[in-house]
Amino acid sequence: MEIIEKVKKLREEIEKHNYNYYVLDNPTIDDYDYDMMMRELKQLEAEYPELADPNSPTQRVGGEALNQFEKVEHRVQMGSLQDVFSYEELQDFTERCREFSQKPVYVVEPKIDGLSVSLEYENGEFVRGSTRGDGFIGEDVTANLKTIKAIPLKLKNAPQFLEVRGEVYMPRETFLKLVEKQEDNDETPFKNPRNAAAGSLRQKDPKIAAERGLSIFVFNIQQIEGKEITSHKQSLDYLKELGFKTIYEYTRVETYEEIISQIEYIGEMRNEYSFDIDGVVIKIDDFALRERMGATAKVPRWAVAYKFPPEEKETKLLYIEVNVGRTGAITPVAVFESVTLAGTSVSRAVLHNQEFISEKDIRIGDIILVRKAGEIIPEVLKSVSHGENSVPYKLPEYCPVCGDKAVKFADEAVLRCPNVDCPAQLKRNIIHFASKGAMNIDGLGEAIVTMLLDNKLILGVADLYRLKAEQLESLERFGKRSAENLINAIEASKENSLERVVFALGIRNIGQKGAKLLCNRFGSIEAIMSATAEEISAIDGFGDIMAESVVSAFHDKHFADIVAELKSLGVKMEYAGRETTDNRFEGKTFVLTGTLSSMTRDEAKRIIESFGGKAAGSVSKKTSYVVAGEEAGSKLTKAQSLGVAILNEQEFLDMIG
Repeated sequence: MEIIEKVKKLREEIEKHNYNYYVLDNPTIDDYDYDMMMRELKQLEAEYPELADPNSPTQRVGGEALNQFEKVEHRVQMGSLQDVFSYEELQDFTERCREFSQKPVYVVEPKIDGLSVSLEYENGEFVRGSTRGDGFIGEDVTANLKTIKAIPLKLKNAPQFLEVRGEVYMPRETFLKLVEKQEDNDETPFKNPRNAAAGSLRQKDPKIAAERGLSIFVFNIQQIEGKEITSHKQSLDYLKELGFKTIYEYTRVETYEEIISQIEYIGEMRNEYSFDIDGVVIKIDDFALRERMGATAKVPRWAVAYKFPPEEKETKLLYIEVNVGRTGAITPVAVFESVTLAGTSVSRAVLHNQEFISEKDIRIGDIILVRKAGEIIPEVLKSVSHGENSVPYKLPEYCPVCGDKAVKFADEAVLRCPNVDCPAQLKRNIIHFASKGAMNIDGLGEAIVTMLLDNKLILGVADLYRLKAEQLESLERFGKRSAENLINAIEASKENSLERVVFALGIRNIGQKGAKLLCNRFGSIEAIMSATAEEISAIDGFGDIMAESVVSAFHDKHFADIVAELKSLGVKMEYAGRETTDNRFEGKTFVLTGTLSSMTRDEAKRIIESFGGKAAGSVSKKTSYVVAGEEAGSKLTKAQSLGVAILNEQEFLDMIG
């Protein structure tokens, strides 16, 4: 009983801190204490699996990857709003409203630029979340939504049933870090936070969604049972009481002039927000009046969305800077006279590649038109006029850092430096190798890497494992203790599981997920290195380009030498997550449901994977077997309806011997 109370108290405390941090933006505990509470809860839940709760805060890190998203039919349509682009159109809207009421009252609120979702609660428990889709049919993304800490998993004093609508978004700062990471990994970056939020929410692996730092604003009640709500402002106040993160700056106004004043205020504030807005929503407050006004086939008559015009400015292109990335990509960057866009000073924008420059005929000295894509990333829209005596710009034929002749592969638009020892690539490679998602060497940031390279203490990633504390102590910023700490962190990284090593090696087109899939399939570095492109592309989640990138990397002598060197220095080259006994379950997908008496579900999952199979979290037509324990629930019912083979516990034990 004491353990039950302790677990309950920890869950309540952690969710309270989540609410303070993610909803109120007012943290009341430092990160270390929070992490210690979370660790204690995880340990207790592992020790007492009977206390498992799908809505525990420990489950927000993401569960099993899904094969597909189930369809969800919206009982209340998730409609869109009519857009207006001028104050005249807005005045027409207010005049139409006065045809139904002499003194209509409006609520004015910022229009979040994100992805619209529905959240459903039964007796205060979050039971399902779905995307808007076409307004009538969406997709079940419950597992991904549970990773968003601003979404309450349990409501206090809740009605019997509640469905709310919200906008999932990615904060600007989070988006910029993601883009930087994508560019560093030679991936195509998301264009704006909205695309990033949509792409993250539709990841089939909830763990990836959990890493993306998404948040949400709830702005509407779709359905409610057990409480009567009569106006929009009342509904938002009530949602806030229940613990939802509601839209900022929602204000009741009565006149057209007050609406304009509020739009201008929100417009002035938009650059102060930590998130993107693309306009302002104006809604009739009274629900009874909304009912009388009705809707067209496409939009309600009682609301409009005023859209801000994009801010674009002309400036002079001073010169084009050419940078070399971690994988050798040669990227041109426009450097222009500083202009203010979306509240910040801008003087640089990526020009992508030669094709982009030639298509827009961008020349040094031109007057160019620039804007911030999604209000964040600066971009050059076009050349307005050429400078006197200007000539078409051509990227250099040789790497600007090492001087090697640049190459262009048939399937790519970018130029690359082929020299793996190019100083620009070397530095970025070492920084990536030590980064949190890779070898996670604490204390080895860009400044320290630069210092080590400048002092010739390292010439590549393998040299990190040859460093001695005495060498570091002679450098500026290092004392005896800090030198020992870094050496200890480097030494500890030798024990990382293989998927971290593979990701750290920086293979083009292979991110953290791809590295893990590779290791799960082959189990050791030797097996990966000897695999064919056909074998690799057969992995669920891999394509031909990814497979060719892996084969090409491991067949490169320089790359293979680095792997051999790391192994000789004690870096672990075996995958800790899977010990393949044989491949009897290869190509088979299992779903576990209910309680097994002879093992935990995690143990069963590990056994399935050890035989080359896959353990999924949901049932679909692609499921090979459902293993049904005691008190099996909806997954068993769905398996029966789809005709999926069902195994009881003994039949499963017989299969695994």
